[in-house]
Amino acid sequence: MAAPAPELNRLLVVGELCVDLIIETGDEIRFGQHEQIVPATTLTMGSSSAITACGAAALGVPTALVSVRGDDTFGAFLDAELARRGVATDLIRVEPSLPTGASTHLTRPGGDRAILTSMGSIGTVTATDVPAEAIREAGHLHLGSYFLQHALQPDASRVFADARAQGLTTSLDGNFDPAETWDGGILDVLAHTDVFFGNEQELTGITRTAALGQAIALATARMPDGGIVVAKLGADGALAVQRAGGTTVTFRARTPEVTGELVDTVGAGDTLAAGFIAARLRGASVPDALAFAVACGTASTRGAGGVSAQPDRTTATQLAATVEVAEIATPEVAEIGD
Repeated sequence: MAAPAPELNRLLVVGELCVDLIIETGDEIRFGQHEQIVPATTLTMGSSSAITACGAAALGVPTALVSVRGDDTFGAFLDAELARRGVATDLIRVEPSLPTGASTHLTRPGGDRAILTSMGSIGTVTATDVPAEAIREAGHLHLGSYFLQHALQPDASRVFADARAQGLTTSLDGNFDPAETWDGGILDVLAHTDVFFGNEQELTGITRTAALGQAIALATARMPDGGIVVAKLGADGALAVQRAGGTTVTFRARTPEVTGELVDTVGAGDTLAAGFIAARLRGASVPDALAFAVACGTASTRGAGGVSAQPDRTTATQLAATVEVAEIATPEVAEIGD
């Protein structure tokens, strides 16, 4: 991996850490003591936050992860993998009383999957795990899988506000809420969030709306001036909607053609987030950052798990040049989710 550009500010990613056990299945799982032969089983880096951190590091961004793991085999595996992929691990707390979190992904041909997660150390990061010195040394703060960060949620808004007060930019990825309450104070955190990532289900759930366009409008209204909502559209690409000075601008990027067959979509949205953050840290415009992000997310689907096919900066830049990006009228957003 190429050395990080020295002029880049450090990215600080806060969130969960777990292993992913990826099991490729057919269309049906049979119980009743049936043994089924599956194409492949893969043990790899898991968790939205860690995958985003690895994606940014692969793109040459100096990155550190703030998280918690157990003192066990899975934890040691994750620590070694993070270090191998260029992510600083000195801010990861080892908690001997808890097992490291683990997610089992049952994937179907075409990318659909079920995720079975044992929490363990997931959700135990607290505000005290985010030292003031680490904030001072960073240029951007990202929080992943908000609805899993149970111990951090009461202080998340303050942590983001403090970071922005010290000149950092911030980003937030809610991801899916297993409880489907879509709360936990996330709307308060949006008031201090520069970039908010989510898919249609997440955005409409968080904003209590039925339509993607309305959800994006309500989210950007909560955010600081200049705030950007990046809506992940899966195989259809992504949207970036920015509200600044009373004007809203919307860009749509379509998924590019890539070589190789789709293996799975695990972590694709997290790698997309890494690409957008990395591009913005390098000063890219919103449409250019969106193209770069979609290129990163698309490339990642050509390997098993969230990190095996994450692109480096050169590969992502070449693929981004083929991504079709267009400015669209904001009302058209409502039609995209139909």
